[in-house]
Amino acid sequence: MRKIIHFVHTSVDGNIEGPNGEFDWPVMGAELSAYSFSLIDRTDTFLYGRPVWEWMSGYWPNAESISDDPHDLRFAPLWREAKKIVFSGTLTEAGHGARVIAPATMVEEVTALKRQPGEDLILTGGATLAAELTRHGLIDEYHVVVHPVVLGGGRPLFPQNKERLGLTLDGSRTFDGTAVLLRYAPGS
Repeated sequence: MRKIIHFVHTSVDGNIEGPNGEFDWPVMGAELSAYSFSLIDRTDTFLYGRPVWEWMSGYWPNAESISDDPHDLRFAPLWREAKKIVFSGTLTEAGHGARVIAPATMVEEVTALKRQPGEDLILTGGATLAAELTRHGLIDEYHVVVHPVVLGGGRPLFPQNKERLGLTLDGSRTFDGTAVLLRYAPGS
């Protein structure tokens, strides 16, 4: 069965974006970049909630004209060619070859996707979609990269929830002498 990997960047104070929506703080050094590509090599489909999709679809189609960062230049063509799924209750079409799945059918469609032949699926960023998939037991691996910054507020990695989420540490690693990966599996 295919797995869903949640790969996300967070601040030391647990936010995935700053108080004003800032996402200018994660640094993709050479080691972290290589790790992200090792995850992408395991996958054939990117999963996005609508807010992250809007950022991704506004940047990656033309990244080469915006950035000269080696990570960006390598990732942009992979992003354009990859299968992409956007989960949204407001979009009917997403463009850039992406398929849209509505919240009402999300659990059934994601469960079916996991049963189909193919490589793993990767959910990058986001909090709301990740929380919903977690609530239904659909995320198999959490790859949380903690960056050395305190944002002082913003969007938390895990939105407030009344239920406890037990995770099992599956590994940790330091990248580029700055960021720390915490890899978890569901469980307690």
